[in-house]
Amino acid sequence: MLKPAETIAILQKQPDAQSFAAGEVIFTEGETGNVMYGILEGEVELLVDGKVVETIIRGDVFGEGALVHVDHQRQSTAIAKTDCKLASLDQNRFLFAIENTPMFAIEVMRSYSDRLYRFKHIS
Repeated sequence: MLKPAETIAILQKQPDAQSFAAGEVIFTEGETGNVMYGILEGEVELLVDGKVVETIIRGDVFGEGALVHVDHQRQSTAIAKTDCKLASLDQNRFLFAIENTPMFAIEVMRSYSDRLYRFKHIS
């Protein structure tokens, strides 16, 4: 299992980290997405139907559903809870990370599965 520090190391290799101010919308539920994100610094809130369902922190990844679903549709809204620095991975970089660090793929799947489980049990 990758530790948050190892996930950060993988994500920091990505060029063009993005900064988001506290309260800024990163993406919106229902929109089409072409990247996933990893948190290098800060905290992000994930909302479903306008309700906060999870707050994620440094080392977490999110938005990966847009890369693995055929319609690339976002299933949640992501808002910077604090000032954030995020790395993004498009489809090609995502596949490269998986090919070169198979445990990264396991961690992304685990993150996605855990999040789905939590969403299902808060309803």
